[in-house]
Amino acid sequence: MNVSSKTTYLTPRKAAEMLGISYPTAKHWILTGKIKTMKTPGGHHRIPLSELDSFLPRQAGEKKNTALRLISGRNQLMGRVVEVTIQGFMAKVVLSVGEQTISAIITAEAVEDLGLRPGDVAVALIKSTEVMIARQ
Repeated sequence: MNVSSKTTYLTPRKAAEMLGISYPTAKHWILTGKIKTMKTPGGHHRIPLSELDSFLPRQAGEKKNTALRLISGRNQLMGRVVEVTIQGFMAKVVLSVGEQTISAIITAEAVEDLGLRPGDVAVALIKSTEVMIARQ
């Protein structure tokens, strides 16, 4: 596995905690290939944060918040909170969605009400009248 400078790697214990599974289960998933890892020079497994995204709920019946299904916006991107920066009344929240990130500026009060912390699963609801595409 190629190591990217922007990729966040987790220990198996931290990944297990974020997935809500036991450490022995995480080790079993690593050894059976259910979770892809890279090895450190010392032979320790490290798990890319993006690897955990495949375990996020994808269907309406999979622990998805029922209230979200009542919103007319269909552009709902489920991801994991990787950054929360609060400055005064405003906050920047960054979600990891697969190998990409999406940022939102919301009120600090909203961050507190939602209890957003790095590692939490959250949904970005996108409502826009325009979408622009650029080619590299």
